[in-house]
Amino acid sequence: MTGVTAYIALGSNLENPAVQIEAAFGALATIAGSRLVKRSSLYRTAPVGFADQPDFINAVGAIETVLEPRALLDALLALEAARGRARTFANAPRTLDLDVLLYGERQINEHGLTVPHPHMHERAFVLVPLAEIAPDCVIPGRGTVRELLRQVDQRGVRIDEGARKAVNAS
Repeated sequence: MTGVTAYIALGSNLENPAVQIEAAFGALATIAGSRLVKRSSLYRTAPVGFADQPDFINAVGAIETVLEPRALLDALLALEAARGRARTFANAPRTLDLDVLLYGERQINEHGLTVPHPHMHERAFVLVPLAEIAPDCVIPGRGTVRELLRQVDQRGVRIDEGARKAVNAS
């Protein structure tokens, strides 16, 4: 398959988050016209925005896809819905959150879809797992992931061995 490499952020903090993320990686591999080519470890991170909620499990996956960006986003939203995602308020707890971080080198700004993801360059919970699988990836208008990672506080982002054990036990 020849397509575009897109990077997808995965996050969950409800209903066994590590299992949710592992299931989402499996589901990414089933999107028509796409295949999962790389995946990061699972990372435990503190919530951002609305702090009164459980920690998150975050990861990043790279997919090769022939889907256009909007079709890819629609497929991701369908995967979220299938995992019980409810959008109650901004930064609310969630069973699954899937975001298009990058879509090749394209810059997109349309209703409901902004690529590169608007705050990814500021968020360690995105940059740390992305750096694990693509440290030299360029975020258009910002620089490489490796360079941007040096500019954020990474202390709250750690590989979650407990998440790996929970997934293996389920």
